[in-house]
Amino acid sequence: MPAIIDLSGRVAVVTGGTRGVGAGIARALLEAGAEVVTCARRPPDRPVEAAGRTACFHSVDLRDPDAVGAFFATVRSEYGRLDTLVNNAGGTPYRMLAEGGSRHAARVVELNLLAPLNASLAAYDLLREGTAGGSVIMIGSVSGTRPSPGTAAYGAAKAGLENLARSMAVEWAPKVRVNTVTLGMVRTELSHLHYGDEAGLAAVGRTVPLGRLAEPEEIGDACVFLASGRATYLSGASLLVHGGGERPAFLDAATVNHTEGNHTQ
Repeated sequence: MPAIIDLSGRVAVVTGGTRGVGAGIARALLEAGAEVVTCARRPPDRPVEAAGRTACFHSVDLRDPDAVGAFFATVRSEYGRLDTLVNNAGGTPYRMLAEGGSRHAARVVELNLLAPLNASLAAYDLLREGTAGGSVIMIGSVSGTRPSPGTAAYGAAKAGLENLARSMAVEWAPKVRVNTVTLGMVRTELSHLHYGDEAGLAAVGRTVPLGRLAEPEEIGDACVFLASGRATYLSGASLLVHGGGERPAFLDAATVNHTEGNHTQ
């Protein structure tokens, strides 16, 4: 993102910020000048770096409220402030509901809905202490707004996460803004597990109006904007970063000729 947005002097925490979308968000925040702290259960294979600077890493199980509380106490002692929390950690394997069972579904909901709640609650006091106010950014998904066979519990958790963000935005105003970045498909180092080889990725990309999957740094650019002074009147909003969504399947399935004058209202 152009340097017209300058986050120098600000501190941001990115959960799950060691790879994929989370690493892209961390790099974008670093490039904008922020001090970035990432956390996950396991350390990254290589440090997350951008613009000659490196994100700090802490090992945290975000499903453990005590561990999360201790982590934000460390952020307070080391930095004395927190301006932005990006609740990015989450995910799920592909598994049909009847195959995974209720315990699997509960773990998915715990990671994708309760863990962001734990982090937000633990960060709340620190976020609202700043003179400019704090910002919480939830990383949502289009899976929360459409049927998600094979990832149903994940989709339900993401739907709940967006509703949680809207409620938090009302409860925590005016000191803390809360918004959601709703993602479509993103190209990461794990994309092949979902979409196959390069031909598969290209085929999936063609289903998106913009013709490709997003890059992690493009999600990061959206987060930089929401964290910045250029978004001070945005709270309770959902920013769709999905390349235009998905082409409706009926358009390709229909046998009717789409000529001028033949349309429905």
